[in-house]
Amino acid sequence: MSNIRKVLTVAGSDSSGGAGLEADLKTFQEYGTFGFCSITSIVTMDPDNHWHHEVQPIDSELVLKQIKTVMAGGKLDAMKTGMLGSVEIIEMLSKVIDEHDITNIVIDPVMVCKGEDEVVQPENGQAIRELLLPRATITTPNLFEAGQLAGISKVRTIDDMKEAARRIYERGVKNVVIKGGKSLEAEKAVDLLYDGNEFTLYEANKLDTNHNHGAGCTFAAAIAAGLAKGMSVKDAVSKAKQFTTAAIQSGFAFNRFVGPVWHGAYNKAEGRIE
Repeated sequence: MSNIRKVLTVAGSDSSGGAGLEADLKTFQEYGTFGFCSITSIVTMDPDNHWHHEVQPIDSELVLKQIKTVMAGGKLDAMKTGMLGSVEIIEMLSKVIDEHDITNIVIDPVMVCKGEDEVVQPENGQAIRELLLPRATITTPNLFEAGQLAGISKVRTIDDMKEAARRIYERGVKNVVIKGGKSLEAEKAVDLLYDGNEFTLYEANKLDTNHNHGAGCTFAAAIAAGLAKGMSVKDAVSKAKQFTTAAIQSGFAFNRFVGPVWHGAYNKAEGRIE
């Protein structure tokens, strides 16, 4: 086990377990990689107020101390970001990437919590565009986030996704994958990868379920773990698509507000006790 691959997630904590760094660490484990985390924010949900989300950022100095703890173990094989609690954290993280020569960087530009309509910390979007995308191996926005990064009001079709991907690529990121999901105006659930030269479509049947909490985090984490294990970007995205589709298919109801994906589905980890 001396050559086990190491992956860091720098993300917010979702105490309901479906998304955030909890989803990332579960995914890393299912891929056979060793997961580390640096918590950027703590997200709570109020069951007495329609599951309303509140985000409590962690001080950037404490986030940095967590990262230093991780880096004491040597070079990482990949890093994935999720919700980044402040512009200060984003600025700090960009410096850490340069100082430690981190590669295989997956930037998941989390802007909205599932079930919420308001953009989480909108000032972070510009900082992500300017400081993290040029350092990223791949970024994984959903349709809404792609529109925000690309400056397009609505991304609804595959042609919209292609235009958004082109614009995001111009920000300096090496690869863009836009998650279509069930909101896409298409018969299939389509994710689109753009490497600056060609578009690659990854298709799956749309699933009639609301048990998809954490699907985006899981997809991005799976790509990071795949890259850590030496996969090409195309292969990492392909397997992540399969992994996440299986997780959604086996999702379950947590409560009346939310249903998370089941991260053990791809490897057929049983959740039941006989």
